[in-house]
Amino acid sequence: MKTFLSDLSQKTFPMNEKVFSVTMRHALIDLIRVDHPELEKDFVISIEELQYYREKYITDKLESQLGELSDLEKTVIKTMTNETSINKKTKIEDQKPLTLGQKLADKVASFGGSWTFISSFGVFLVIWIICNFYFLSNKGFDPYPFILLNLILSCIAALQAPIIMMSQNRQEEKDRERAKMDYMINLKSELEIRTLHEKIDHLILHQQKDLLDIQEEQIELLENISLSVQKK
Repeated sequence: MKTFLSDLSQKTFPMNEKVFSVTMRHALIDLIRVDHPELEKDFVISIEELQYYREKYITDKLESQLGELSDLEKTVIKTMTNETSINKKTKIEDQKPLTLGQKLADKVASFGGSWTFISSFGVFLVIWIICNFYFLSNKGFDPYPFILLNLILSCIAALQAPIIMMSQNRQEEKDRERAKMDYMINLKSELEIRTLHEKIDHLILHQQKDLLDIQEEQIELLENISLSVQKK
């Protein structure tokens, strides 16, 4: 396997990881020269070394705008330099299995907030009142004012409320995680767009330089032709 020697670390890397300085943006080159001022004008480094300085460049740029970076911003920088997707992390977290308590809380919250529960519980109350007040002549197991019914209702409310809150809290945690992911995706998109603009500017400047060199060569060629014609 063919290898090359990096001018940055003096280590050997595979040829497919070779990066020329002419293909880099000026901002990255300036950052590399801060640590390695001895480098010549045209140098070569590896993709791994380039990713390190890309991460450092983006980190410095964000710190100058946002101050100290949070874990979210650091994760975004890692995904940019490693060229990985943020969505992969979300999919992995979404695939985590729910515990028995979480499943039960979701089912209770789903049923307790439905018209099915309201209708069935309303029918139960009506049947309870009719049975005790009319059929049992208010002398049944729960005569008016239905103390046993009130106790049952209080117990159901006392148990149902915290279970529903457990489900809501877990849903709020998922919403917060989604909000974090949205922020990370938006931040990464903004940084990628900025980087893309810098790359385009670099390419335009590089092409303009090449065009100027070509024009100078053409002018010299025309001058030589003109001199040769004049001599004849």
